[in-house]
Order: sequence, then C-alpha cells, then structure tokens
Amino acid sequence: MAELRLNNVTKVFDKKVYACRDITFEVRDREFAVLLGPSGCGKTTILRLIAGLEEPDAGEIFIEHKRVNEIPPSKRDIAMVFQNYALYPHMTAGDNMAFGLRMRGYPKPEIVNRVKAAAAILEIDGLLDRKPRQLSGGERQRVALGRALVRQPKVFLFDEPLSNLDAKLRVQMRAELTRIHERLKATIVYVTHDQVEALTLGDKIIVLKDSRLQQVSDPADLYQRPVNKFVAGFVGSPAMNFMTGQIRMEGNQTVFRDSDFRLSLNHRFDKYRDQDVTIGIRPDDFSATSGSDLVLTVDVTEPLGSAVYAYGKSGRNPIQARVPESLTAVRGRNLSLKIDPDKIYLFDGKTDTALP
Repeated sequence: MAELRLNNVTKVFDKKVYACRDITFEVRDREFAVLLGPSGCGKTTILRLIAGLEEPDAGEIFIEHKRVNEIPPSKRDIAMVFQNYALYPHMTAGDNMAFGLRMRGYPKPEIVNRVKAAAAILEIDGLLDRKPRQLSGGERQRVALGRALVRQPKVFLFDEPLSNLDAKLRVQMRAELTRIHERLKATIVYVTHDQVEALTLGDKIIVLKDSRLQQVSDPADLYQRPVNKFVAGFVGSPAMNFMTGQIRMEGNQTVFRDSDFRLSLNHRFDKYRDQDVTIGIRPDDFSATSGSDLVLTVDVTEPLGSAVYAYGKSGRNPIQARVPESLTAVRGRNLSLKIDPDKIYLFDGKTDTALP
C-alpha cells in the first residue's frame, strides 16, 4: 500500500467558490482516514482531487512520496467506491468485479483468481452469477467493494458508500469494512458526514467545515479534546450543549453566568475572569447528585433502551441530557441536574477556539 499527503491543496470553482482551502494532512501507509464534515464542506472534492478527477488550483498531492498532480487518474493506482455503487446493470456481479481488470489487459486466469479471492473475503462467492437487480443493497455494496479490491491498488477511496443502506445494514457494513481493513492492511480515505461512522471506522479523522480543515486527530482525542466549538458540537451524539456568558468572581467563588444561569467553577477557570466564554457540556455528563446546577424543563424524551435522553430548555438555553436512572423524564416536568466542573469544555466567546 502507500502513504498519501496533501500540502496546501486548494480548489476553486468558477473563480470564486472555494471547494477546499489550504488543505494539508497525511495518511500513513495502511491507515484508515476519514474525511468528516457537513454537506458542502469539501469532502468529496478532496477525494476527487486525490483520485485525479479534479485538478487542484494550488498545492501538491503525493502518493508514495511521488507528486501526482499531473498524473492522470488511470496511472495513480487508486480504486474508488461510490455512493451509488455504479454497477453495470447488464453484467453479472462477477463480470462487474472483473471489468476493470479486463480493460487493463490482465490475463484471464489472474482475473478469475482475483475475483474469487475478493468474493471470498466479502462472502459473496454464491452471488457472482447474479445481476445487480437480483441483489440487495448490501450485496450490491459488497460487489462494488469487490470491484475495488480486485485492483489491489495503493489507495482505496470511499465516497459515502453506506449512505444508501438502512440502519441495520450500515452497522453490519461498518463492521465488515473494519474487518476487511484489518485483513488487507490497506490505505483508505473514507468520506462521510456521519460522525458515528467516522468514530467507529477511522484511525485518523480529518474534520472539515466551509472548505477549511478544522482538526486532524484520532477518534478519542477528537472527542475529548476538540480544538474549537464547531468540532465539539459536531462530534458526539447527541450534540454538546453550549451556553454563552462570562466568568466572574463572586466573593471568593469563581462562577459562570449568563442572563439566567449561574454555575460554580473550580480554580482552573480563575485565569478567565471577566472574559466572555462559551461553556460546553456533553449530554452524558449530567448527574442527579445532591444539589442542583441546572433545572431542565422537559419538552421531548427519547428512550433508547439502555438510556433516556431528555430535550428541553433551562431558561432560554436549549439543553439535551441523558437522564439518570433515578429520575423519570416526563414532558412538562422540571428535572434538577448537577454539572461536574471537571467535565466542562471551555471556548473563547469571540473566536470559538478551545481554552485549556
């Protein structure tokens, strides 16, 4: 497989619309990297730039330490798996998998061996004689994946390949992709807007917003140490709660205050006195111990089997919280919740960057 590197890559459409700006990151050999961000942030454009389907307006792309900016897609030794499978409807699954190899002039015995090997890995040995219309969505996705596997490329590119599957199949295919990656030790760049998918699949996650790179981290670091308010709110389900106000001294106590909320803080916040800040609290970090920092008026409850999430407001602040087992969440009821100051995230009130 191969290492992939982008240095200050920029793509502009119509001389005014930036699809990506100054994008720099590295994907190590055999690493599973995920491009994560909302629709329109530039994820697919970056994938197409790597594949050679688009040309960068600035910056450099390297595969296996070789600059590939001027190298056509067919010479980059990359395989791409698309969102819509892109299977030929008149061909069998086996012929779809073999087609690319035939076009490249591989000998028939090698084509047969590669297709059989890929089908065995994907457990679709019995489907090779069927046409796409005879396959389920999950089976079609496996065939599309098999078409990429037989190429044995340096880099695999995946453009939201699971978005057309139902929830159960998505979970199954995520596990399947993890298993395949562990078996092949492949270099993979995977595009998704689903942060759960990113956290479960990626060794490295590259977060994008508005065509700009926000953070490159492993999943645990991304979740625990987001660099700004956007990353903190985008990564995690349900999303982080935010309240904007000011840190003040009241007597000998450091507190956070907004228009209708007061929270006592520990001394790690002292250096931010008289500063406008945003605090972030993950829904799972509320508790129901003695005392109360926040009263949540419940609007909606979401039972998820092992947990119940309550959605509502505290004053004017929208809040979502995992409800402790000791409490019963009912629409219209007020819940008293406690906040651990050690689990509070803090962001600059003007720049939204994370504060230590």
